[in-house]
Amino acid sequence: MRARPGRVTIYDVAARAGVSISTVSLAVSAPHRVRPETRERIVEAATALGYRMTAGRRVGAARIAVAAPFTTYPSYLRRLSGMLRRARDAAVDIIPYDLDSAASADEPLLDVLPTRTDVAGLVVMGVPLGGAARRASRAARIPVVYVDVVPTRGDVGGPVVLVDDLEGGAQIGRHLAGLGHRRVLFVHEPQRSPAYVSAGMLRIEGLEQHVDIARVAVRGPEAIDEEIFRIAAGAGATAIVANHDQFAAAILSLQRARPQHEHFAVVGYDDGEVAAALDLTTVRQPFEESGRTALELVLGLVSGAATSHETLRLVPRLVVRGTSAPTTSEPS
Repeated sequence: MRARPGRVTIYDVAARAGVSISTVSLAVSAPHRVRPETRERIVEAATALGYRMTAGRRVGAARIAVAAPFTTYPSYLRRLSGMLRRARDAAVDIIPYDLDSAASADEPLLDVLPTRTDVAGLVVMGVPLGGAARRASRAARIPVVYVDVVPTRGDVGGPVVLVDDLEGGAQIGRHLAGLGHRRVLFVHEPQRSPAYVSAGMLRIEGLEQHVDIARVAVRGPEAIDEEIFRIAAGAGATAIVANHDQFAAAILSLQRARPQHEHFAVVGYDDGEVAAALDLTTVRQPFEESGRTALELVLGLVSGAATSHETLRLVPRLVVRGTSAPTTSEPS
């Protein structure tokens, strides 16, 4: 005789089918990830028990909150895609929260944890935690993994996944110096708070190991105009390095419309389809890998299988294309 539908749980189905509850969850939400014979056994068990299998939240799945400035920087969406690909192989529900950019905030620290009581872990990308958030995470015993946040002594103590931006800047500097460039203009967003170490600061530090730097802060790609070239010329720069490819794309658009500025080499940072289409020399960041690694770390902490709080540094790679060429002017 069938059990009453209102009394049957996913645990009953898992026990009858001889599988874990996470496998039952996958059979509902991602059936292509479950072997056909296992899926059939689960369906038979659910039918026999009167359990209704419907897609939606995966019962028994770990709920992981992911907070980042997604709508400000497309690179964080690429990190999220790495998490989603990894989540297809496990019973994981990812809950994204969009944050303001740290660069645009007077106080960039995240002081309100974007989590609910049923969230098992938190991944914070690009915005450091403030004191209130650190205390809340400790009180709730929520494991926290950072991505693209340089840790400080006050941080919660969770693992950190970083792309080595110092090395990325140094790779650009070595490349441009080898082409005869001695001074470059670095174009970046305004950083309103000195309370954290940004990726751009590290890239500048790496660049300065090989070339002299002039800097200019620009609100966004839409604010790029011919003044950039006048600033570069006035600073004695023969190359323009952008903090990310959105800036570089705007600079290239102007440059290609005005041949008198073609002598400036242009280098971006991030890499992707746009950079490839523009033939832009840039630094390729392992975004998807960083997202996948962060999810694996937080799941390890949630399950108790891992306790490491180390900093993992992934190495970026310079991709040389047509926008970087030997300087046509003598060094000053």
